[in-house]
Amino acid sequence: MARRAAWHANSVRNARRGVKYPPLQHAGDSMNLFKKKNGYVSEFTEFLAEMKTHDPAIEEGQHAGRARLWDKEPIDLDNQRRTQESRVKQQAYVYQNH
Repeated sequence: MARRAAWHANSVRNARRGVKYPPLQHAGDSMNLFKKKNGYVSEFTEFLAEMKTHDPAIEEGQHAGRARLWDKEPIDLDNQRRTQESRVKQQAYVYQNH
């Protein structure tokens, strides 16, 4: 806490004197390790683009597969409620018959 108070006092004192500090740089500006390089295309991306130009049905197949896996019809709440109500409760120990 004392260190923070001293820093604040110094910054107020320097502001009164008219001391200006250079603007802070963001770490992302000077050291972005994952920045995409302009003009670079990987061999795999080139291969996929070439494959799709030779066979346009591949992309249609991808869309059909996505629709089959993820695009679902809306749930019928009445049907879901009736299914839950019609379930038979299972015994605590399944292998016992009496």
